[in-house]
Amino acid sequence: MLLLVLSLLLATPVVVVISSVFFPAGDIWAHLFDTVLTRYVRNSLLLMAGVSVGVLTLGIFPAWLVTVYRFPGSKVLEWALLLPLAIPAYIIAYTYTGMLDVAGPLQSNLREAFGWRYGDYWFPEIRSLGGAIAMLSLVFYPYVYLLARAAFTEQSGSVMEAARSLGCTKRSAFLRVALPLARPAIVVGLSIALMETLADYGTVQYFGLSTFTTGIYRTWNGLGSSVGAAQLSALLLGFVFILLSLEAWSRQQSQFFNTGARNRPSDPGTLQGLSLCLAYAVCVLPVLFGFIVPFLQLLFWASITYDTILTSDFAGYLVNSVTLAALTASAALGLALFIAYGKRAFPSKVSSVSARLVGLGYALPGTVVAIGVLVPFAWFDNRLSEFMIANFNYNTGLLLSGTVFILIFAYLVRFLPIALNTVDAGLAKIRPSMDEAGRSMGLGPAALLRRVHIPIMRGSLATALLLVFVDVLKELPATLLLRPFNFNTLAIRTFELANEERLADAAGPALAIVLASLIPVILLSRTLRQAGEAPSSLPQASLPSDENR
Repeated sequence: MLLLVLSLLLATPVVVVISSVFFPAGDIWAHLFDTVLTRYVRNSLLLMAGVSVGVLTLGIFPAWLVTVYRFPGSKVLEWALLLPLAIPAYIIAYTYTGMLDVAGPLQSNLREAFGWRYGDYWFPEIRSLGGAIAMLSLVFYPYVYLLARAAFTEQSGSVMEAARSLGCTKRSAFLRVALPLARPAIVVGLSIALMETLADYGTVQYFGLSTFTTGIYRTWNGLGSSVGAAQLSALLLGFVFILLSLEAWSRQQSQFFNTGARNRPSDPGTLQGLSLCLAYAVCVLPVLFGFIVPFLQLLFWASITYDTILTSDFAGYLVNSVTLAALTASAALGLALFIAYGKRAFPSKVSSVSARLVGLGYALPGTVVAIGVLVPFAWFDNRLSEFMIANFNYNTGLLLSGTVFILIFAYLVRFLPIALNTVDAGLAKIRPSMDEAGRSMGLGPAALLRRVHIPIMRGSLATALLLVFVDVLKELPATLLLRPFNFNTLAIRTFELANEERLADAAGPALAIVLASLIPVILLSRTLRQAGEAPSSLPQASLPSDENR
């Protein structure tokens, strides 16, 4: 029962956002319909369509090449292709804007070299819908790559040999056999990338695009309508649920089974000449533009602005960020262990439903979580203040709404599924016979967890802790809406400096976030070496079921 109550509490933001459709919002919707709502829908759909093409192209083909071929550097590229995950979308957007904008070094050098003036030449506009699609594709394609590579790795070599024996070339065998078999995993990766696209705020706001996330923020802060913002959030939540439904439907329509008792890996092929050059282009360019170029640019900017970066204020941002991330990660690990072990020790429909409810949080964009958390807490604070004034003539003020507590609660709603899935995967590797042996020795559930399970799954617990820590460090929209007054983090400071066009000054906090984010990327690269397993850091609700693998 405690597990169910906890799950319902963490699912409160979803309930609040959905129930907001039944409350009147005054003239807000008339204003939105007449002015910007169509633009929100159109830009969001175009962004999703463009990112879909980008992440599928950048994710599938490198995954296939490094899985079935061996060429110089292929082992390095296996994990290097994950590096763009270490750079948050808004940071890569700021970096490329600084490099490619009118006043950036590239266009400045072109004008100087050819004697051009502004307007004499054409150059692609980075602050545009196309620019946003390119930035988001560069940082989100690893989700598709990660799961596509896991799917290609577990495919039996005998299946590909059978296809070749029937007259298929390598290309047609890939298109007609390997790709359809990997489709469920690819669709999962695509759905995660699209959910992250819908959740993005920093990139689209900086590029001046009107999407649902920017609209929610403007409706809350600009128009001062919490109900209107919640109803926009409900509309965005509808998009997310459609994505999840399409992903589930796709899995049901593409079930397949491995008929062999054991997967025999394919013999790796070799590449030469033009094929080798094309393979390098396909595998190296995403890493080059998705990580190496922006990382080197951040290093350069940080090297020329370090004297203005390393101040007491920067130390405060770092302390705030690390404190928030550490508190949230610790709480998430404890809750994930409680929920996952409760489901294992006391299996029932209640525990299974509770875990599913907790898993909803990852599908919610940060802005939706923020609105769903802020509305009930603000209502509680106002009612409590009215009661205290009426009965004790004492104004309690914003007891919870303007504190770090509400921020950590929102982080838990958003990122607890990551910790839960990682811990759940660690527990699943422990054979049930270990539990039976412990109980036969008189150990109760708590002692069994403390003395048997935790020592065995220390690696999974450390992974869960680090993944949540870094995700909190990078989170922007929820922090923007919920942070206490005059409370800044590295993400917020990066956002503020970039909005002031002080991109070189923003390099310091941005670089700190990127360096911290490299840790889970390294962990994911290790997970990728486990053939036939999808990464345990991805939310359980988004992973394909066993029968679809």
